Amino acid sequence: MRNVLIDTDIIINFLRGKEKAKQFLLSLVDEAVICCSVISVAEIFAGMKEKEKPATTELIDSLHVIDINREIAEKAGEYKRFEKRQSLELDYCFVAAAAFHENAVLATGNAKHYPMTDIEKVTVTA
Repeated sequence: MRNVLIDTDIIINFLRGKEKAKQFLLSLVDEAVICCSVISVAEIFAGMKEKEKPATTELIDSLHVIDINREIAEKAGEYKRFEKRQSLELDYCFVAAAAFHENAVLATGNAKHYPMTDIEKVTVTA
């Protein structure tokens, strides 16, 4: 069974009922371990309305949440250090490093945020 790490935007689109995000996640249920980074959890909870908390918590609880450890932190730092674009945000580096660490496909709505060449990516549009 493969690992698929879903980015924050896919979680948000799923919670907002966007059909493509729903179909994508449903297609993974029987064939993959669906993961997310603790970075995505923080981003989701930072923008969440209180009335959204039960559904959000239920979804996050159904995912394999990847904690940040030293290996992931070091890999994120390497991504940031070697990327020539100054605009590459450290949170993207952490998410990509978590995907690398878990040997996971990174599913995102915006692959431009992830210029890393050592991880497999799939784009899921809204």
